[in-house]
Amino acid sequence: MLQLNPSQLVRFIAPIICISSFGLLSACTNIAQSDPTKSQTATTSLPQASTLFYGGSILTMQGMSPHYVEALFVKDGKIVFAGDLNQAQKLKQKNTQVINLKRHTLLPGFIDAHSHLNSVGLQQTVANLYPTPDGNVSDIPSLIHELSLWQQKNPDFIKATSGWIIGNGYDDAQLNEKRHPTADDLDLVSTNHPIIVLHQSGHLASVNHKALEVLNINQNTPNPTGGIIRRKANSQEPNGVLEEAAVFSAMATAFSQVPPEIMQNMAKTALNTYIKNGYTTVQEGRADHGTAELWRSFAAINQLDIDVVVYPDIMNEKNYMLKNGSSLNYQNHFRIGGVKISLDGSPQGKTAWLTQPYLVPPEGKSKDYRGYPAYPDIKQVQDAINLAYQNHWQILAHANGDAAIDQYLTTIEKANTQYGYADRRNVIIHAQTMREDQLDQAKKLGLIPSFFSLHTYYWGDWHKHETLGAERANRISPTGSALRKNMIFTEHHDAPVIPPKNMMVIDATVNRTTRSGDVLGEDQKVSPYIALKSVTDWAAYQYFEEKNKGTLEQGKLADLVLLDQDPLKVPSQKIKDIKILATYKEGRLIYQLPQ
Repeated sequence: MLQLNPSQLVRFIAPIICISSFGLLSACTNIAQSDPTKSQTATTSLPQASTLFYGGSILTMQGMSPHYVEALFVKDGKIVFAGDLNQAQKLKQKNTQVINLKRHTLLPGFIDAHSHLNSVGLQQTVANLYPTPDGNVSDIPSLIHELSLWQQKNPDFIKATSGWIIGNGYDDAQLNEKRHPTADDLDLVSTNHPIIVLHQSGHLASVNHKALEVLNINQNTPNPTGGIIRRKANSQEPNGVLEEAAVFSAMATAFSQVPPEIMQNMAKTALNTYIKNGYTTVQEGRADHGTAELWRSFAAINQLDIDVVVYPDIMNEKNYMLKNGSSLNYQNHFRIGGVKISLDGSPQGKTAWLTQPYLVPPEGKSKDYRGYPAYPDIKQVQDAINLAYQNHWQILAHANGDAAIDQYLTTIEKANTQYGYADRRNVIIHAQTMREDQLDQAKKLGLIPSFFSLHTYYWGDWHKHETLGAERANRISPTGSALRKNMIFTEHHDAPVIPPKNMMVIDATVNRTTRSGDVLGEDQKVSPYIALKSVTDWAAYQYFEEKNKGTLEQGKLADLVLLDQDPLKVPSQKIKDIKILATYKEGRLIYQLPQ
């Protein structure tokens, strides 16, 4: 991502922040409302002195079985009472706002266990190349069409990026051709403008020949450490497809000249996208220092409506972390939570690091191809883990493949031995191919797996027939196994890999249904209540915030989400269709679904 000069940010934020989008009113306007289900122009409100919620399903998320209360009483941004309606009414004052939920369902605000907040603004701005259900790209001709259409409609953005045409979200697994677009394909859009299109995983990309020229990639360019430049068959000539480190370098070049005001617009768009999906705590995973300071600057002028927790990349931002450190305390809804380290790639892109070969290797690779590590030298990883332990930084480690998970477990075990066991709550992000023995070891080491069960829908068929085979695919994101071992786990969408639609997250965690309708791993299913725990109570625990968030009980923040239906009472296949009616942050209405 673009590394911005923090001194420039505040200068641009104030006029930009007052732009509304996605039906959300900016923080520049505040109008109180008494009915969150009734559409009005204003969608944010001043915090009420007190508010009484009643008349619907109020699910507290306390304990391991569902518990409902009749009423919730909120005062000064915190929950004062959760229980019997008659008792709650005794707390009413003259200025208490009374909200009838009209049989809708009130829950703790959703907590984003892992995603890339700022990149969601990018995803919402550049060409949408997602397949169904999030876009319309089904083959390379339709990709070319969508990219050309976006080019025609966005000349100002292209000018701001020094001529770059950018798209996001194509998926070779869903393209009819079952391959990545090449430089030759993208030249059909333009040969004068550099073009880059990101794979939905975020770990691969395709560029045209003009971009190869700008990036100085040719037949003599070696593969970067931790990345690959794919070549034409029987040649060293690049074919336009990039992997891992090569992608990140290309994106940095494409965004190197973007004006701060455009980055600010994208940041606000990202925040609004999460808010309208019921999130009250969100994550900036693997941030550079510029992105971290962008969010700190939003906080400095009180323009964060929800809590933002940033995890800088420990490999690239050591100096930034040594200067700033991490904290459990928010400053105007901003804090640095710890560090992120990425140990491999993506299974759908066939770059995740496995112990056993891929079922069908990428073109040009041998049958024993197992992906590859981001850092082949384990000492480099161990040094980073040790640095985090020395400074008491929570660690989030991206590890999709079981070989990458082995590397993480090994380094954590050594660090625990050297620095002592403590309540660190280090996390395995994605943990997709986590074996039973690895779950046991992770529990022993005090690690929290944050699973990506949405893969069962988006890439379940692909994993079954292309990447992992049926046996391993049935175990992907093994929530059932973790639950049987009495492990706390969280769930995430890894946006912008998948848009931050939390009801889709819950649906996939419960049903594990693929695009074709198959169930992927019946024994790994969990109940809707447990799925909700993974994005509320247990997600709060992952953040060390269980005393303030995650359940509806006295003394906690009034972070709330209102749903049109109860996820525990609808047919499980309908969970994804549940609508977010309203989002409250510390008792303040910050989003309302337009009618």
